[in-house]
Amino acid sequence: MDMIMDIIKGDFFLLGWVIITIILVLLVITMMAKLSSLNKRYKKFLEKLGNGNNIEEDLETYMYRVEKVEKQNAEIANYVKTLDEDLTRCIQKVGIVRYNAFKDTGSDLSFTLALLDEHNDGVVLNGIYSREMSNIYAKPVKNGESSYTMSEEEKMAVQKAINSEGNIRIDRK
Repeated sequence: MDMIMDIIKGDFFLLGWVIITIILVLLVITMMAKLSSLNKRYKKFLEKLGNGNNIEEDLETYMYRVEKVEKQNAEIANYVKTLDEDLTRCIQKVGIVRYNAFKDTGSDLSFTLALLDEHNDGVVLNGIYSREMSNIYAKPVKNGESSYTMSEEEKMAVQKAINSEGNIRIDRK
């Protein structure tokens, strides 16, 4: 142990440490210079790649825009989903039947009109025309059926609406 202490206290040991330290400092300075040179070359490369602009900044701008578009697309998708859900409750199927309610009137001026949504819910309107007056009656429709008794013309109009698939068909009885 004394021998190691003598070596550490010796001038050669101290001189060795100084030389190693100087070499390490020179290596650090060399590495810093190479890193600086590499950094400058990297920036020039990015500017060349970006046609005079810094491509790194362009990429950051592009990524910001992509995130913004993704957010807008998500909002649009949610809006469209809401519209689709609302559309199922809108009138999509229409069926109409014209008929002569009374034998003493001249033509098919009475009508039955069924207005249904995607689930065959809605209303059936029956307009009865006579020479003295005209009346319109409405009956609710749920799943293609009404809780009220429907006439033959009303049943025909509802069935035409169910089968119409969004196309309006007018038939005479």
